[in-house]
Amino acid sequence: MTTIKGVLFDFSGTLLRIEPAESWLRAALTACGVAMDDAEITRRAAELERAGALPGGALPAELPAELVAQWELRDCDARHHRAVYTGLARRVPLPRPELYDALYERHRTAEAWRPYPDAAEVLAELRRRGVRVGVLSNIGWDLRPVLRAHGLERYVDGCVLSFEQGIQKPDPRLFALACRELGLAPSAVLMVGDDRRADGGATAIGCGFLPVDPLPVDRRPDGLRPVLDLVG
Repeated sequence: MTTIKGVLFDFSGTLLRIEPAESWLRAALTACGVAMDDAEITRRAAELERAGALPGGALPAELPAELVAQWELRDCDARHHRAVYTGLARRVPLPRPELYDALYERHRTAEAWRPYPDAAEVLAELRRRGVRVGVLSNIGWDLRPVLRAHGLERYVDGCVLSFEQGIQKPDPRLFALACRELGLAPSAVLMVGDDRRADGGATAIGCGFLPVDPLPVDRRPDGLRPVLDLVG
């Protein structure tokens, strides 16, 4: 068996998780100076969640016909990503039009993301062992400031982001690029992620794959620790 010398981590649902839809909406309301009673906030947040308007949150219960084609390629371009998610949010009536952009901006902030409890510990231990670490994400914006704000960037040797490359997982080219960024052959790299289709695509080029569950952070205290057993 080839020794694992590098680990690629997915971002959302793997290293960190997005805040709940209700706190997401409350933050946008505060940013725009808009008042809404608690019952209405709870109701509208649930509607936004069903619409799939929160990136990193629940998938849409039903995609509007005009967004079906765009949805499949949403992570290949930053402007496209914004258009898709603000389009989904606009399916939910909100009191001010500027709230839709405020919601999108909120999800890109460090405050909107919580690291899983074992993320820093596992990344630090990989660094101590001399294992190369990368982040490989299907995403429409630069996640590096979020990693930096949560003290995780110092353990990461490189980030490969779909919107910067114009391709997204499970395209084998993206995994191959990430392996080259680590300076390693795919057979020496383990991909860790919560999406068995997208992240599991790493096996097509010879990487290993470890799935994790995208549970709320308080329900997954040690989901990343098995990585340490696999790298020896």
